[in-house]
Amino acid sequence: MAGRTVRVRGLPAELPPDRVADKLTIHFLRSRNGGGDIAEVRVLPGPPPCGLVTFEAPEVAQRILKLKDHVLAIGGMQYPLEVTLHTEELSPDEVPRG
Repeated sequence: MAGRTVRVRGLPAELPPDRVADKLTIHFLRSRNGGGDIAEVRVLPGPPPCGLVTFEAPEVAQRILKLKDHVLAIGGMQYPLEVTLHTEELSPDEVPRG
């Protein structure tokens, strides 16, 4: 999963997480937004809420990160998004042993 997940901030806290997840999916599937095939979308409760979008391919995540102006349009409102690379933090129990 390394390099395929982006963290999204700036999500509307007043909307249900499943609706926000649907809107994030639509936004990041669109090629004009740099998007592509998505493996998973999760909205984490806040405050403030944030989203994790995992793409099928790391190249898509890199394209998303290069585009600076992501705006989520929901119900006539515009929500500017901050998109950063998500780096997973493993707990000591999850560290692979080699």
